[in-house]
Amino acid sequence: MEWIEISIKTTTEAVEAVSNILYDAGVAGVAIEDSNDFLFMEQSENSWDYVDESLLRKGFEGAIVKGYLPASADLVDKIDLIRQSVLLLPQFGLDIGLGEVTTVEVSEEDWSSSWKQYYKPTKIGNNVVIKPTWEEYTPEEGEMIIELDPGMAFGTGTHETTMMCVEALGEYVKPSSIIYDIGCGSGILSIAAAKMGANKVIAVDLDAVAVEVSKKNVLCNRVEDTVDVRHGNLMDTINGSADIIVANIIADIIILLAKDIKEFLVEDGIFISSGIITDKLDQVMDSLEATGLKVKKVKQMGEWAAIISQKQGDNNE
Repeated sequence: MEWIEISIKTTTEAVEAVSNILYDAGVAGVAIEDSNDFLFMEQSENSWDYVDESLLRKGFEGAIVKGYLPASADLVDKIDLIRQSVLLLPQFGLDIGLGEVTTVEVSEEDWSSSWKQYYKPTKIGNNVVIKPTWEEYTPEEGEMIIELDPGMAFGTGTHETTMMCVEALGEYVKPSSIIYDIGCGSGILSIAAAKMGANKVIAVDLDAVAVEVSKKNVLCNRVEDTVDVRHGNLMDTINGSADIIVANIIADIIILLAKDIKEFLVEDGIFISSGIITDKLDQVMDSLEATGLKVKKVKQMGEWAAIISQKQGDNNE
């Protein structure tokens, strides 16, 4: 079977929205190459032990989002729809950069294996290592290994937004913690929380493909007794309250979540929100504080930010 690789040149800010356009067109997963990942890694000596330097792209300072569609009778219509959808994004306040959509034919063999060259073991903080299931890695003393097969949904190295969430979970997870992971993707944050000792983790994603990938990764890491992966959104799939809610999504979605998130947190519960482009940091902070959440800490890496906020009890408000 012949496949068509669709590449979209855009900005870091628009990666999530462009990825969703590709998913809506029928791709099973996306590959993300972001020059900002490497700009951050140049400032972190340890990162270069886990990244293939040959993957550094030259001549384009931005992000490239790739997806694969099988050659079919309606392929031209799908590609045209993708182009039109990308061009509409600026109406929603997103800078799409070039917004250039290109295509190339690839064989099934190339499609199924070539993307894996981008994904290498990556260390987060002092002791967490994200290891692709097909890669060999000898852990050092005290390291926590998370086995991951992202199912073709990955970035070049572990993204700053994920790093900040894992570090924040490390600060707040306790043995008694109940945690909700909103937009769980490949399940990395849920698995990390479980391995850090959380009592219960509920992982939720609207994307059925992401849910299946998460379930496989949960089983691979043997944390299925702790992590429950569900298809849907927070409001429809969960009853009760959590000690910690983590959402590594995008700024606009976090702003929408902010008005209801307190209803799903215990008193003094923690909300870890990430995927926030720094240009929208103040806007997200304002939306959280407007609902009564107190911003405790802001983390920043590269062009991205994460906010740790807390639900205040009546006697603390």
